Amino acid sequence: MIAVSNSSPLINLARIDQLNLLERIFGRLIIPEAVWQEVAAEGQDYAGADEIRQAKWVERASVSNRQLVHSLRQELDAGEAEAIALAVEINADWLLMDERLGRQTARHFNLRYIGLIGVLQLAKQSGEIAALRPLLEQLRDVSGFRISLSLYEQVLRNMGEL
Repeated sequence: MIAVSNSSPLINLARIDQLNLLERIFGRLIIPEAVWQEVAAEGQDYAGADEIRQAKWVERASVSNRQLVHSLRQELDAGEAEAIALAVEINADWLLMDERLGRQTARHFNLRYIGLIGVLQLAKQSGEIAALRPLLEQLRDVSGFRISLSLYEQVLRNMGEL
């Protein structure tokens, strides 16, 4: 399975020491140059930078369709635009994207997308993690990841933890 990721899922999973979940769930992760720059180069002192640079299961790729990237940049940041364009180019199985506008754009291109909470749900369903609640709490407390109380409760209810 091939997944393309934007930076926020990578950074947030690294902050709670769960970055390797992506390898166990998706196998192959490809990130565009803009995401690489944001996470591994410019963010070299932040969580996940070293892990991303050293992970053999993370590949970086350049987007060929620069015109599409330029068009997407009207509304999205560089990482989001390149992640969507790359997912379209390589016909990725999944696009990892948390940002609402990025997800709406991905839907326009008929891309199958999933956010960080969805990744954690997949991890629980596949037995990669035993419980979701502690990770959601870490995301909120350690990463400052915003999740509404209603979504928090709904996810826990759906996963049998509430």
